[in-house]
Amino acid sequence: MNPPPSMTMRDVFMNRLYAALKEGEKVFVVTDDFGAPTLDKIRSEFKDRFVNVGIAEQNAVNVAAGLALEGFTAYAYGIAGFMAMRCYEQIRTNLSMAAQLRPLNVNIVGVGTGFSYDVSGPSHHCLEDITLMRLLPNVEVLSPSDWVTASHCAERSLRVNKPKYIRLDSKPVSQIYAEDAAICLEDGFYELAQGASTCVVATGFMTQVAQRALAQAAAPVGLVDLFSFRPLNEGRLFDVLKKYRRVVTVEEGFIHRGGLDTLIVGLLARRGAAIRVHALGVNDRFIYDVSNRSLLHKLAGMDEESILQAVNQADAA
Repeated sequence: MNPPPSMTMRDVFMNRLYAALKEGEKVFVVTDDFGAPTLDKIRSEFKDRFVNVGIAEQNAVNVAAGLALEGFTAYAYGIAGFMAMRCYEQIRTNLSMAAQLRPLNVNIVGVGTGFSYDVSGPSHHCLEDITLMRLLPNVEVLSPSDWVTASHCAERSLRVNKPKYIRLDSKPVSQIYAEDAAICLEDGFYELAQGASTCVVATGFMTQVAQRALAQAAAPVGLVDLFSFRPLNEGRLFDVLKKYRRVVTVEEGFIHRGGLDTLIVGLLARRGAAIRVHALGVNDRFIYDVSNRSLLHKLAGMDEESILQAVNQADAA
């Protein structure tokens, strides 16, 4: 049996935008001197629908907001850590606040979430974006786990007239879902596996890591892939989680700081559920070690072995 194909989320996403332009849709791509193979085709074939503002992420968001006000479906495309943090005021004022007054389809496409740019060090590690973007009203936050869910995010970006932050991994990722899988972004999650007493909830690339880890587990463990923080059907997610005694969250981000773990803890608390939550992620420090992603995960205590250990401890408790 052949392994599932690996592709980059970026290429699949950009291919969908290229197809939309070919179909005559009013798409406009703004980049901050950040490239991609399909982006070169867009630049060449649709010169009037592409602009490179240079290394000026704040300007990219401002230009995209202006284009959306003129009726375009606009994309501001750049490195995730810079798009999420350098542009935060612009996203807050020109997208989050403005979208409360009128429809505005600007899509912030951030490439290189978590430890994607592993050897580039903490300046390029993007561990804060989920927390920051979850704070903003009227902004959807999409976190695909493979290139199939990334393609669904691309489709939603064209059809839903709201600001969105779409966080993409920079490296090729394996396929988790069949291309015809019944993925509902409105629900915001998918139950990949059912377990006995413990469930792992992961997002983005960590869903891939968790899936590999749980394949080695001695007993069945639940696995939920949360690919959208907003929209999210909290009622349906609670119906899945209430079957378990313990939940382990796994994210490439700072834990106890408003990310995935905070979402799950808040969801369970609001419904009065006595379900214990154990968070795996980066605990209140930057990691300066120059290494590959797997070792960075190990240093942060969120690698496959750490996930298995957390699950086993939860089952033993």
